[in-house]
Amino acid sequence: MSFSPKEILKFVEENDVKFIRLTFCDMFGNLKNVAIMPNELPRAFEYGIPFDASCIAEGCSDLLLVPDISTLSVLPWRPKSGRVVRFFCALKNTDGSDYVGDMRTALTNYINQLRLDGYSCEMGTKCEFYLFELDERGEPTKIPHDKGGYLDVAPLDKCENARREICLSLEEMGMSPKSSCHKHGPAQNEIEFRESEPITAADNMVHYKTVVKSIAAQNGLFASFMPKPLPEEHGSAISISISIKKGGENIIGNDIDAMPFEGRCFISGILGRMREITAFLNSTTNSYKRFGIGYAPKYINWSSENCAQLIRVPKPVGITPRIELRSADACCNPYITFKLILAAGIEGIRSGNCDLFESAMHSGEKSDIFQKLPSSLEEAAAIAKDSDFVKHTLSAEIRSSIFAQLDRQISDYAAASDKDKFEEESYFKFV
Repeated sequence: MSFSPKEILKFVEENDVKFIRLTFCDMFGNLKNVAIMPNELPRAFEYGIPFDASCIAEGCSDLLLVPDISTLSVLPWRPKSGRVVRFFCALKNTDGSDYVGDMRTALTNYINQLRLDGYSCEMGTKCEFYLFELDERGEPTKIPHDKGGYLDVAPLDKCENARREICLSLEEMGMSPKSSCHKHGPAQNEIEFRESEPITAADNMVHYKTVVKSIAAQNGLFASFMPKPLPEEHGSAISISISIKKGGENIIGNDIDAMPFEGRCFISGILGRMREITAFLNSTTNSYKRFGIGYAPKYINWSSENCAQLIRVPKPVGITPRIELRSADACCNPYITFKLILAAGIEGIRSGNCDLFESAMHSGEKSDIFQKLPSSLEEAAAIAKDSDFVKHTLSAEIRSSIFAQLDRQISDYAAASDKDKFEEESYFKFV
């Protein structure tokens, strides 16, 4: 939506808005915010609101939060009297220049460059989560809210009321949910978003987790996006769909057997850089317990049909041609993840090499011939640190901050006598 500052101020006054949340992300995609009162909004638009940015990166000094006016949204689960709205914000240095560690601005600039090169892109997500019971003190347990399975309905599916409220809240906020269902695990759920411009898709993914957790709490439940919360059950993932055009023509095409050359190169580019970017798509030690279990991918391959492939190219029946990347989980920072995926695909197009597309096309056959995804966070981080592609795609500030936090996780996990307990305490309540 397009607003002017004057229109925003009028909306705030006429709709009894009392709190304005200025939101942004830390390096791992966790939503942060500073709430200001309405009389501070003109200053926020003109100068930005200063805050202590140590939550973003160690040693980071004060930065400014500058609201992106187009991202205004009312939080529907808050009271109608004394309403709360939120904006996503750009991070600026105190002199007004862009902060080089701002992942959202980095993705915005990259998308703008792609437009100049004739490319346009839409992305969407399908994100899974579990709903758990609370104990008598209101603390989360690991008891699933139901024992339902894939696409079950009530009474087996006891999560449908919470999912319905989540979808209605998302829709009221303009976040465009497309579908929802019960997934394979007990009390495991999935909500799919319509494809949209990458910045909007990343914004939606970031705020989605807050909406899910807030609505779950209102229903006396706890929502967790932990990649593998239950050792014997299916893990939770994000499936990322990508539709890309060059000069207005979709490069994936309607016929998988006659996919345009650029589409084959785009997929090859992603396959070729997958091991180097996995640490960013799967940024916890727990993430790697999901790979190869159930329908989670293990090999770097693609298919139009196989349920356990890394990249799926669905038949475009009534939809825009697209690909789906299936290895990421909700612990990723979507701004960083989206940029890395797109940059890998575009690199493949510019190289003019589609060999990986051709060699990995039969993902269900002889899987041992394909490279595997990293088997641990330690392995993934080591590969990422040695990657020239990562070095050229992400700023030094982003890389150093993420690698420092990954190293801390790896060290703490290695030192933990009870590794399952370490992961539960580190991720279960906080993801």
